Amino acid sequence: MAVDIEVVTITHAIQQAVAPVFLLAGIGGILNVLTNRLARIIDRSRNLHHRLESVSDTRGVTIRDELGMLTRRARVVHRAIAFSTASALLVCMVIALLFISAVIGWNSSLVVASLFVFAMCFLIAALTGFLREIQLATRIMLNGP
Repeated sequence: MAVDIEVVTITHAIQQAVAPVFLLAGIGGILNVLTNRLARIIDRSRNLHHRLESVSDTRGVTIRDELGMLTRRARVVHRAIAFSTASALLVCMVIALLFISAVIGWNSSLVVASLFVFAMCFLIAALTGFLREIQLATRIMLNGP
């Protein structure tokens, strides 16, 4: 009978951990988008650095301005990636604690709830950074070169 209780406990722990796993998949998608945006920023920056060597001084000023904006965008995306990664790590900790607490019978509700709230705060910060980077990128397009 003790084996049946352990199997039920483990099954329940796995069921509890499934919802945060879906959240991890969503954060993974956000990280994919952010890293792609950062890669495009870096590619554009490299392209502009190569062009900067062979242009006139007046055109060089425009390129330097765009490089400055790309630097700002890269910093914002970098922070958003860091916040997303921290959020994913906290969600992983939530999943591990849910499973461990179910197996050993430890009431970890306060710790799990706290970690989950921090994970959501980091995710909010990451999404805010994503929106800021989109705003910076579209500002160039809307205002013209």
